Amino acid sequence: MAITIRKAKQSDCEQILSFIKGLAEYEKLANEVTANEQLLKDTLFSEKPVAFVLIAELDGKPAGFALYFYNYSTFLAKPGIYLEDLFVDPKYRGKKVGKSLLVKLAQIAVEEDLGRFEWSVLDWNEPAINFYRAMGAIGMDGWTVQRVSGESLKQLAQKET
Repeated sequence: MAITIRKAKQSDCEQILSFIKGLAEYEKLANEVTANEQLLKDTLFSEKPVAFVLIAELDGKPAGFALYFYNYSTFLAKPGIYLEDLFVDPKYRGKKVGKSLLVKLAQIAVEEDLGRFEWSVLDWNEPAINFYRAMGAIGMDGWTVQRVSGESLKQLAQKET
């Protein structure tokens, strides 16, 4: 079985959305998906894309994806890659699709002389955590993700300073 990793094209938006929905279902967050194909086109394939997607194909069939964007480390004074989503279709798991996507992202980081490659994982997702550890990832103990979104974001934006 041949795995190929390629940059996504605008014509992949339907497949990307399908992967996003599959990931959301796996993470028990399907009700939070408001993405649609047009929003993906606008944000991923505009003149100034805000994120990028790699598509993994196994024998020519879409098997998974990685969506990433660039962040910045002030401590290193270098940009890095933040992996927002990694998803492999369940029927293709265990066939090195996820590993191939991570390796490709690491190659991009090295080729572009970036300082870091990082991501978050749900604390209950033991299979993913074990997989990431096997790839050399180190958990960032002592850090927690903070988020402001939806109505809370609007309220924060209206606070007096």
